[in-house]
Amino acid sequence: MTDALEQMVEALLYEGYALYPYTPGATKNSTPTPFGILYPPVYAATLSSTFDHLEVRCVLQAPPDAVLSAEVRFLAASGERHQAQARSIELAGAMVGALAQAPAEREAEVQTDGSPPLTASVSLSAQPSGEGEYEVLFRVENRTLVRSGLDRAGALARSLLSTHPIVRVAGGKFVSALERPCGSVNTFPVLASPADDAIVGAAIVLPDHPQIAPESRGGLFDSTEIEEALLLHVKVLSDGEREDIARQDPAVREMIERADSATAEDIMSLHGRVTLRDPEPAETVRDPQTNEPPVEPPGLVDPTVGEREATVKGVTFRRGGKVVIRPPADSDIQARMLDGRTATVERIMTDYDGKTHLGLTIDDDPGAELMRDTGRFLYFFAHEVEVVQG
Repeated sequence: MTDALEQMVEALLYEGYALYPYTPGATKNSTPTPFGILYPPVYAATLSSTFDHLEVRCVLQAPPDAVLSAEVRFLAASGERHQAQARSIELAGAMVGALAQAPAEREAEVQTDGSPPLTASVSLSAQPSGEGEYEVLFRVENRTLVRSGLDRAGALARSLLSTHPIVRVAGGKFVSALERPCGSVNTFPVLASPADDAIVGAAIVLPDHPQIAPESRGGLFDSTEIEEALLLHVKVLSDGEREDIARQDPAVREMIERADSATAEDIMSLHGRVTLRDPEPAETVRDPQTNEPPVEPPGLVDPTVGEREATVKGVTFRRGGKVVIRPPADSDIQARMLDGRTATVERIMTDYDGKTHLGLTIDDDPGAELMRDTGRFLYFFAHEVEVVQG
């Protein structure tokens, strides 16, 4: 695994592991991570929203002698409350042609400190789906036996947490799941290398070719947040919070120590970077189904969307009509800042509950025309505005 891919997988593995204020007593830190969970089969069968397995399905373009290998990385709970250890199960490389005849399979017992072992299995296969193409299937299962009647906390202690499957090929390349979706289960495969020879099954929403910012000082267990803000949060932890954190597992302590070591210059280096690049030529952007350039989806800024008028408690509102914004005292600050402003009714929408929503542009707003062109309006209820007569 390349250094960049290793860093990415490590960051994903610990995503959500401990969140601010990082203390084990915080409710949101009662489990090591909320993502990528493979529950024991007995517990998973009790809920439609839980799984005891995941499946990565993706398209591979390769000759029969290309070599596929796979690995699953995950966390296993250990000890009480908030602690987990990183574990992995690997499948050795095998030629794609051989995997089309028989899958590679392995069952493993996963040991953790302070907890009974987990039982997990992995299998890898590749079925021909066209000339020089295969549909790859990498399946990971939690086969741990547990008693029935476990609550969620008990089930999590016997689960594979933050499960991230990784599939690599030597001598071929994968096709993006955005172009050729194959129906993966409990995960979503993303291209994870410049050569498209690696796939990672993501437990959170990721694009193809995800990257870690070059300025990053390392994982903070909250990689989609603003790293500058997270470092500042660590700097203001109280002495009591730091004592609680010191009693946690080494992964959290190491993160806090690394964040604490950031200087003012380090933090400033995270502030305000803008990456400029040339736009992709329109002729290279194609719909994967039709091979045609994309078109704007219908209805986004269609001026006819919604109703021409609506009457609420005897007051009639018409598209193009004028209103004065009169938000009640309990409105949010954004609405109250517009108190007394004259606005134009651009859109009238009625929701499933029968409530009327008025999409407005502010008459003296320099950006009103842009908001109108893009269909982005400020929405108010009927009782929050007064109709201007005349």
